[in-house]
Amino acid sequence: RLALLFVLLLPACLAKPFHQQGLFDFMLEDEGSADMPPTDDPVISGFGPVCPFRCQCHLRVVQCSDLGLEKVPRDLPPDTTLLDLQNNKITEIKEGDFKNLKNLHALILVNNKISKISPLAFAPLKKLERLYLSKNNLKELPENMPKSLQEIRAHENEISKLRKAVFNGLNQVIVLELGTNPIKSSGIENGAFQGMKRLSYIRIADTNITSIPKGLPPSLTELHLDGNKISKIDADGLSGLTNLAKLGLSFNSISSVENGSLNNVPHLRELHLNNNELVRVPGGLGEHKYIQVVYLHNNKIASIGINDFCPLGYNTKKASYSGVSLFSNPVQYWEIQPSAFRCIHERSAVQIGNYK
Repeated sequence: RLALLFVLLLPACLAKPFHQQGLFDFMLEDEGSADMPPTDDPVISGFGPVCPFRCQCHLRVVQCSDLGLEKVPRDLPPDTTLLDLQNNKITEIKEGDFKNLKNLHALILVNNKISKISPLAFAPLKKLERLYLSKNNLKELPENMPKSLQEIRAHENEISKLRKAVFNGLNQVIVLELGTNPIKSSGIENGAFQGMKRLSYIRIADTNITSIPKGLPPSLTELHLDGNKISKIDADGLSGLTNLAKLGLSFNSISSVENGSLNNVPHLRELHLNNNELVRVPGGLGEHKYIQVVYLHNNKIASIGINDFCPLGYNTKKASYSGVSLFSNPVQYWEIQPSAFRCIHERSAVQIGNYK
C-alpha cells in the first residue's frame, strides 16, 4: 500500500506551481505556442493588430476620414485592403507611410492638402488597384506608381504637366481622371498615355487644353474633354481611336469639325458637341454606321441639310438614333425638311426649338 501511495503522489510532487490563467490565455493557447518568437506588430491579445487611434477598423477596412490628421497614422494593420484617409489635413506622403501594407487594394487620399509624395511612398503597395488623389495641391503626379493600378483619380489639383515617365508601364490602368487642373496642351508630353495599354476611360475636363491630346491609346472607349478651350477638331486628333464609343467635347469653343474626323472613330455611339460655336452639323454623321446620340444644342447652327444625319436613300444598315438635340440654335424648325430625319424612327428622339 505504501508503494502504491508513493506512485500516486509522485506526479503531484514533480508538478510546477499552479498559475491562474485568464480567459484570453486559454483562447490563445496552442501547441508549441510558447516557442513562437515575439511579433513586431502592435496587438491586443486575441484581437490582432491595433486599430489606429480614433480610426475605425472592420473587415480589413481602415477608416480614418474627417479626423483632422496632419500625417498618415502609424502602425496600420498589415492586412488592410482599403485605407480611407479623405477629408484630413495631410500635407505630405512620406516613404514608409504604407510599409507592410502589401495587401492594400484601395487608397483614398481625397480632399487633403498633399503637395508632395515621396518617390518610394507607394513602393510597398504591390496589389494597389485604386488610387484616389483628388482635391489636393499636387503639381505633378508621382513617378513609380504601382504597376497593379487600375484606376487613378486626381482631379481638382494643381497639375500642369503630364509626363510620359509617370504613366509608362501602367499597363493595367483602365480609368484616368485628371479634370479641373491647370493643364495646358503644351504641358502634355507627346505620347504621354501610350504606355497605358488597357486605358478605356480618360477625363481631362475643365482644364486649359486647346486641342485633343496626341497619341492617345487605341484601347480608349470613352474620352471626355468637356469644358476646355478647344477651338476645332482636326482629323488627326482622333486618329487611331478605333474603339472609341463616347466622345465628350461640350462647353468648348469649337467652330469647325474637319471633314473625315468621324471616319477615324468608326465605333462611336455618342457625340457631345453642345455649347460650342458650330455653325453647321459636323460632316460624316449621315454615313456613320453606329452613332446613336448627338448633342448639338446651344451652338450657332442656322440650317440642316437633308443628308446631315441620314445616309443617302433609306439605308437600313445604320443604327437608329435615340437622341438628337438641336435646341437653342438659330435654325428654324419649319425650315427643316422632314426627310432630314428619315432614319430616325422615334419623333421624340429629336429636340428642336427654344432659341433666343
